[in-house]
Amino acid sequence: MTGKEKGKGFSLIELLIVVAIILIIAAIAIPNLLRAKIAANESSGVGSMRTLNTAAVNYYTAWNVQYPTSMAVMGGTPGGTAVCTAALLIDPVLAGATTAAAAKSGYYFTYTGATVTAAINGCTGWQTYTIVGVPSNIGQTGQHGYFTDQSGVIRFSTNGSAPSVASPPLQ
Repeated sequence: MTGKEKGKGFSLIELLIVVAIILIIAAIAIPNLLRAKIAANESSGVGSMRTLNTAAVNYYTAWNVQYPTSMAVMGGTPGGTAVCTAALLIDPVLAGATTAAAAKSGYYFTYTGATVTAAINGCTGWQTYTIVGVPSNIGQTGQHGYFTDQSGVIRFSTNGSAPSVASPPLQ
């Protein structure tokens, strides 16, 4: 063999260029993926608020004591019998999403009632209620906070804090 044989493989410079290109693509893609995840969590949060409103109205219709006393009451054990203390109106994950640690799709919910109703067949309820949904980690799981009450109107805050009845409604 005469002359130098050219070695097979990539040079260090070529490998560094490929790694740099991959890092540039990742730097562009990752923020978009995070924004998409936040948008999906926010959509799920609004959907959960609608589900909770519907479940509260269904509870009112089924047991005639107005609105349920808690989110746990709207839940229950799947496959069980629906009773006023375990109405089987929402899934157990949503019924338990009351703390940041138990959040559903990055949101947790606080259900509060006011003015207890008279007991009917051992069932009690609230005359009014409010539900607040906030991200478990503002900026990472969501940007908006949500509020609703027995009116069914969902309101929001843009900074992830708990909104109120005075906050603007979703359009």
